[in-house]
Amino acid sequence: MTDFNALLNPLADIAREAGQAILEVYERDDLGVETKDDKSPITEADKAAHEIIEARLKALTPDIPVYSEESGDIAYGERKDWPQFWLVDPLDGTKEFIKRNGEFTVNIALVRADTPVLGVVHVPVTGVTYLGGEGVGAFKEDAGERKTIACRARTTPVVMVASRSHGGEAVEKLEAFIREEVGEVERASMGSSLKLCLVAEGSADIYPRLAPTSEWDTAAAHAVVTAAGGVVVNTAFEPLQYNKEDILNPFFLVLGQSVEEWRFIAPAIDG
Repeated sequence: MTDFNALLNPLADIAREAGQAILEVYERDDLGVETKDDKSPITEADKAAHEIIEARLKALTPDIPVYSEESGDIAYGERKDWPQFWLVDPLDGTKEFIKRNGEFTVNIALVRADTPVLGVVHVPVTGVTYLGGEGVGAFKEDAGERKTIACRARTTPVVMVASRSHGGEAVEKLEAFIREEVGEVERASMGSSLKLCLVAEGSADIYPRLAPTSEWDTAAAHAVVTAAGGVVVNTAFEPLQYNKEDILNPFFLVLGQSVEEWRFIAPAIDG
């Protein structure tokens, strides 16, 4: 089953089920925090969500491989020829989860070749779900009501969404440059893949990520942004690509309008 319309609701259900498992841990005193080999944190919630998503995706689409942040490294030699695969971050924003600020998500994306074409981003604490894909549009579901979302036309003030804890100096430089060129800039800070979703829903114009991320951090929301009419590009304004040998993303920009409307910022970006 690769009909995106047919996949959208089952994917949202899987993300919500994983989100419920995350909340069960979130509401405990002990989050079961451990440290992975790369020094990043992992909790019992990450593991529980991973197990649910992997099992449900394998049942839904047995012929499509699953590559999750928590499934262990899959050699590039094995995955480079996959025509499509599920790319999953069971709990994006583990640090936000540990801080208990609610800004963490469940991310599930379908990647074809090097491009995310279908994605679901679920916010367990609020129950909000962003979803979208190639040919089906982009949506935000809240309190059981699903509404179409779209990126907006850029106006003044420009709304820039930024990470709470990464890329500060470079983002400050870019913000100052945009203010000098086009006028007032407002900043919004947010954790996890929600930053991309703010662009997709028309609440923000640009999200510059000038700090490290991995492919599973961005793929699901990338698909939603594209379906909403935005673009996700590297600092050379080329499409962000997936299933690379190195799973790390280059620095990138999430734009609610066309590349041509934003190419003026190139001198302010240190790739």
